[in-house]
Amino acid sequence: MLKAADALDDAGFDVRVVSVAHTPWATAADTALRATRRWSRNWDVVDYSRATARGRQIFTGARMKPAHLLTQKLGSSRAPAAVFVRAYSRAHDELVRAVAAKPADLVYGGTSGALAPTAEAARRLGVPYGLDLEDFHTGERSAQVGELNVIAERVERLALPGAAFLTTSSPMIADAYAAKYGLHPRTIHNTFSLDLPEPVTSLEGEPLRFYWFSQTLGAGRGLEDFIRAAGHARVSGELHLRAGAKRDYLDELLRFAREAAPALAITLHEPGGPDTMVHLSRGYDLGLSGEEPTVLNRRLCLGNKIFTYLAAGVPVLLSATPAQAQLGADLGAAAIVYAAGDVAGLAERLSCLARDSRLRVQARIAARAAAVRRWHWEHPEDRGALLATVRAALPAVSR
Repeated sequence: MLKAADALDDAGFDVRVVSVAHTPWATAADTALRATRRWSRNWDVVDYSRATARGRQIFTGARMKPAHLLTQKLGSSRAPAAVFVRAYSRAHDELVRAVAAKPADLVYGGTSGALAPTAEAARRLGVPYGLDLEDFHTGERSAQVGELNVIAERVERLALPGAAFLTTSSPMIADAYAAKYGLHPRTIHNTFSLDLPEPVTSLEGEPLRFYWFSQTLGAGRGLEDFIRAAGHARVSGELHLRAGAKRDYLDELLRFAREAAPALAITLHEPGGPDTMVHLSRGYDLGLSGEEPTVLNRRLCLGNKIFTYLAAGVPVLLSATPAQAQLGADLGAAAIVYAAGDVAGLAERLSCLARDSRLRVQARIAARAAAVRRWHWEHPEDRGALLATVRAALPAVSR
């Protein structure tokens, strides 16, 4: 949504942004963005963070919990919309009020918690709306918390049919929505503007350097498989992790790495702001995207980390989920694709990379070429597609 705001502002639209604040590092990143965006003068924040809006945090939690309990008691199929939307989005009412507080010609909203608020605010304003389905929301959670998937479906059935347009981040997520609801989101990949370093011609004698980032460091992201494979292959090198870390998980991961891959040095970095993420990804031999296929959405999605790596000229290591395997075929030498859980197979690929520095150079060249050819935000099928979609949805008087 940040890239959407930037693209629309650059194209001459009068952009107003409404966002939430509840996570300290993300709030700090937003503060930095305010100094660099023209549209930030029209940026309204719904704050329910513990540190700066304790009262609202308590109030929204006190509203969400009984809504969720009532939805469970009545059953997701019988709960009224006024209940289940508040069970699904903690700041539903606050977002609706903030968006509808000022006139607009179109409302465009993204992330699961913004679907119903976007639709309701647009109805209050009497304008069309679009929704960004970055994930397949009814397949985001495991069977153990399947009730939330059922509530997500009620929210989608409420909000999606009335949208003037839908966008999503991968072809397979688009196909899943088409199969479930008969709707056809336009795929706009979560690519990024290029920030390519100078091409390398030799990496002889340079240590192998691997990179992974996310908002939080936790289980289920393929890091354990990678560490096992590095140890099995006796690969020495550096694994750099950038995320907010859960202390207990980090301690366990470091202990595991010391035992399984003692020659792999692990460095933890603080999360970076959105404008810095591509630059911070430069100079690595592989960017890791080891999605585990136990959750449906993980099989269908193409995460932003993949395209961040490519925009920095970094080859990618992809677990062979259906979506990532399909992308890997397009990337060719810029990608290593392995089956999740196949430690021996991954170890063999890492061993080849460690033995031959020319392969590392060739992979970086291939990543650079793939990014320039297709996988960058300024490509007509991404930024251009977004602008065309928005223009088509606006009332004729506003175009």
